[in-house]
Amino acid sequence: MRTGPGAPSAPAPSTSISTFSSLRIRNYRLFALGQVVSNTGTWMQRIAQDWLVLTLTGSASAVGITIALQFLPMLLFGLYGGVLADRLPKRPLLLATQSAMALTGVALAVLTLSGEVQVWHVYLTAFAVGMVTVVDNPARQTFVHEMVGPEQLANAVSLNSANFQSARLVGPAAAGVLITAVGSGYAFLFNGLSFLAPIVSLLLMRPAELHRTERTPRGKGQLREGLRYVSAHPELIWPIVLVGFVGTFGFNFPIFLAAFVQDVYHADAGTYGLLNTLMAVGSLAGALLAARRGTSRLRVLVGAAALFGILEVVTAFAPHLWLFAALLVPIGMFGLTVNVTANASVQMASDPAVRGRVMSLYMMVFFGGTPLGAPLVGWITDTYGPRVGFASGGLVSLLAALGVAVMLARSGGLRLRVDLRKGHRRVAFVPRQRTREPEPLTTVN
Repeated sequence: MRTGPGAPSAPAPSTSISTFSSLRIRNYRLFALGQVVSNTGTWMQRIAQDWLVLTLTGSASAVGITIALQFLPMLLFGLYGGVLADRLPKRPLLLATQSAMALTGVALAVLTLSGEVQVWHVYLTAFAVGMVTVVDNPARQTFVHEMVGPEQLANAVSLNSANFQSARLVGPAAAGVLITAVGSGYAFLFNGLSFLAPIVSLLLMRPAELHRTERTPRGKGQLREGLRYVSAHPELIWPIVLVGFVGTFGFNFPIFLAAFVQDVYHADAGTYGLLNTLMAVGSLAGALLAARRGTSRLRVLVGAAALFGILEVVTAFAPHLWLFAALLVPIGMFGLTVNVTANASVQMASDPAVRGRVMSLYMMVFFGGTPLGAPLVGWITDTYGPRVGFASGGLVSLLAALGVAVMLARSGGLRLRVDLRKGHRRVAFVPRQRTREPEPLTTVN
């Protein structure tokens, strides 16, 4: 790592890890302030967008199609975004992507406030946001490393998630109030204007204090190089596989929650916003706990994914709204733990020269699976009911966690040990015992 050419060295930040240690770094502090405003607008638009589509069509499948269109570009072009993130300077790249997202929010606001909005307009803007996200996501993920360096990376990734979930506490509730009072258009307008905050924060940063990495020169075969790199490292491929299954089937909360509010509990947009807020409470708790850990362990990832799946299955059959709402808090906590732990593990295990491509593959699998999962989950929800749809997402997540646990244990030369003796750890992975080679016979003269 090195600073910019000819620039004075920035003071070395403290390497001690506490819950908010990354915020001691000025550039990251500016970034976090800008993101919390933008993330609030993003959550407002998500809630307003889902509710608008549901109002226009009355179909959970239509909500699934909207989500699918927003994440389809990640599935189709995600790896190319990673190549660009490795090649181009990330701060100017982020200025361009954040400006483009602002324009999409304002455009949807104008259509909605003018009364001309149709469902295909929402589909089109969702797809446009997805196209920008192809580049924005890997650039933003890897830019965290440039701002804080390797020592604070896990903490900064956790705080990013805490930032996002803090905005989720405010955004859905504010969106619910705005939708009920004046309609969805003002939520879209707020989102468009909220991108001014990260744009200003990027402009105020000190480039000399960034931990710059070598940019990858233009060349042939860079996509294949990134894929080969991931396939050769089990500590990368299996977390990516796990978050792929969880993201594709278990994280379809816009479909699940909208269907439960409308068809099971017969409530309104305010309740929908409240349920999203309760999930955010759990997610924020999960992010702050991850920030305190400062390290990312694969066993935490697998355990959190398994508990996440179990909780979804249980919650799907909650008989009362209050119980359903209460169970969303631990679902949010374990879901966020899966996301943060996988993200930090993959970043820290990747070579800086290919980190953009590795993270683009991670984001492509995590979000890009949604175009496949969301319509399927939406169809199951419409056909068999919200309870079956929600439970199916949790069951897939649980089975994926168990499968990945087995594969990680095999690649690490471990086996599962169950010990029922008092005072001993009940269940643990321990090294496999190798059979002892027989000693060669010696000849006695």
